[in-house]
Amino acid sequence: METTFSDNEQASLQITGMTCAACANRIEKGLNKLEGVSQATVNLALETAQVHFRSDSVSVPDLIKKVEQLGYHAKPKEERKISDLRDERKQEVRKQQRKLLVSAILSLPLLWAMVGHFSFTSWIWVPELFMNPWFQLVLATPVQFVIGKSFYVGAYKALRNGSANMDVLVALGTSAAYFYSLYLTFESITSHHEVEMYYETSSVLITLILMGKLFELMAKGRSSEAIKTLMGLQAKTALVVREGIESRIPIEEVLVGDLVLVKPGEKIPVDGEVVDGVTSVDESMITGESLPVDKRMGDTVIGATVNANGSLRIRAAKVGRDTVLSQIIKVVEEAQGSKAPIQRVADVISGIFVPIVVGIAIVTFLVWLFAVDSGNFSGALEKAIAVLVIACPCALGLATPTSIMAGSGRAAELGILFKGGEHLEATHRIDAVVLDKTGTVTNGKPVLTDIEGANGKDLDSILLSWIAAAERPSEHPLADAVVAGIEARGVEAVESESFQAIPGHGVTAFVAGRELLIGTRKLMGEHGVDISAAEQRMSDMEQEGKTAMLVAVDGVYAATVGVADTIKETSKQAVDRLRDLGIQVLMITGDNERTARAIAEQAGIREVLAEVLPEGKANEVKKLQVAGKKVAMIGDGINDAPALATADIGMAIGTGTDVAMEAADVTLMRGDLNSIPDAIAMSRRTMQNIKQNLFWALAYNVVGIPIAASGFLAPWLAGAAMALSSVSVVLNALRLQRVKL
Repeated sequence: METTFSDNEQASLQITGMTCAACANRIEKGLNKLEGVSQATVNLALETAQVHFRSDSVSVPDLIKKVEQLGYHAKPKEERKISDLRDERKQEVRKQQRKLLVSAILSLPLLWAMVGHFSFTSWIWVPELFMNPWFQLVLATPVQFVIGKSFYVGAYKALRNGSANMDVLVALGTSAAYFYSLYLTFESITSHHEVEMYYETSSVLITLILMGKLFELMAKGRSSEAIKTLMGLQAKTALVVREGIESRIPIEEVLVGDLVLVKPGEKIPVDGEVVDGVTSVDESMITGESLPVDKRMGDTVIGATVNANGSLRIRAAKVGRDTVLSQIIKVVEEAQGSKAPIQRVADVISGIFVPIVVGIAIVTFLVWLFAVDSGNFSGALEKAIAVLVIACPCALGLATPTSIMAGSGRAAELGILFKGGEHLEATHRIDAVVLDKTGTVTNGKPVLTDIEGANGKDLDSILLSWIAAAERPSEHPLADAVVAGIEARGVEAVESESFQAIPGHGVTAFVAGRELLIGTRKLMGEHGVDISAAEQRMSDMEQEGKTAMLVAVDGVYAATVGVADTIKETSKQAVDRLRDLGIQVLMITGDNERTARAIAEQAGIREVLAEVLPEGKANEVKKLQVAGKKVAMIGDGINDAPALATADIGMAIGTGTDVAMEAADVTLMRGDLNSIPDAIAMSRRTMQNIKQNLFWALAYNVVGIPIAASGFLAPWLAGAAMALSSVSVVLNALRLQRVKL
């Protein structure tokens, strides 16, 4: 049976015990082999697995059981409070710090003794006790088998399942040094001369690896700051009225339908509808709009926005996981946990890397033992250990996911939500952007721009009030714009005595005993109104992209009204930025050619696709793709759904509605079109960062392995280099968190 999206369920698992890319690969392959699993993606940096599966074939317990069989631990990922996440991270860091401290204290005398062996450091005093092999054995044993237990456990589980990972390399390298030193220790009982030990090699290696893991853990904690910041925006409590009694309860206990009181200066705790009160709300964290938005009865409010001045009573409509903010957090988490296609490069390499390295180490040992330095077992062993340690593929596994985490997190802070790592990667290839006109290039809300009398002069307040009275009963957006524009001029509308809307033509109404006609040329023609004096002005308005409406009083032409959907202030700037990025910009609309051209000219757009029906927009996108273009379609996420789905990248301009986020690959939370070049620039920066990480991760090994095999790299230096490679990759990824666009 073919798996479809409708019968697919998704599970998020928290996985512990992974140490490198090979671990993530093994779990991913194991889960994908289960019947009913359509896709499993494992993220090493986040230590999570996202699994799509059919519930009639496999269950979450089955998934967990499979992970356990592979030698790791898994549990369903739970929604946790921001304080819980921080506490958990602190506990992990403290645990690693304790292990590192104990390991360092025990390894320091061994390191001191090792330094004293070199001829150029012979002036350094070394306590005689530190040179005693039995004393070194006592110090090295707990480091090897207590502190280093996790490496043996991980190696055993990996080998038991027919694969190898970083733990195998570390366990092999340190065990070789430890057990060879143990053999020499017993040999020293019968020997009368001082024997060179390698206890410090194993202990210092383990200490350095723990240090690298600690730095890596701390850096990875910083890479998920975007999620923590978003979660920190949520209100912690809500003042709820139940059965007439007010009580402050945790936000998790608020139910749909609850009446919530919000005082001035407080965060609005849930998404809902205002049932009482008038205020202004700061919605900048969602929309990016710095000016507060007025709210009154019947208006909707979004949780985590700030009530600026008045008191509100809100009826909770969405709580918990259903709120806009929770949906945003979910999108960011899924993007950070997903896998970009470029990750496949690292997956393929890491899948064969460890066995190859073990082979190189064996060859290195044999060449040194029998050819280069014949009979010098300890020297050959030292070179083999250095090869094993320098080649640990930690950095390779972290190269892509840490960049995806940091890049998508920074994008979220800028109001850009990538739905997955694959979309974050694909966006950098975009070379053509198709902009829907209404609500994307323009504000999506028509406003009154012109109102002139028959003689070209301003109208008196009486005629203005009549026009407003005639338009007030209409539900058409253009009528709303006329009424709002007239009221903004300080004119109050009187009541109309009768009203009739004529679809597609206009309205007729009786006001103050006069018959008013407001509408198109055709409406005027049907009523015998001479409009010859208005033709030039109407033509001029239409040339400017405005909708012109004629007004007649008692059968005589009286005024021309112009209404336009004005372009956003930043549209032209955004179009110029896209062109500077080398991207072709087109505007698509169902409007007539003249109006579309006028709007496009204001926005600086040269290519226009006009009079295109909603279902035809997808075909226009396909034409561009056939011409070899990588196309991004930008629309509202609802009317433009077919085109958004057809495009290589669909971007929804909106305020984070569920529909907008479902319809598009990228949601631009802010109505500002500058989010489009921001998204493309962020994608380019992230891809550049990933390539840098992959280059350096591979360079460490490509350069380090030959150096180690040639005998120019001591094992403890190899351990330091390996730890440094992981830390440097993570720190490079974290640079994305400070990107300014």
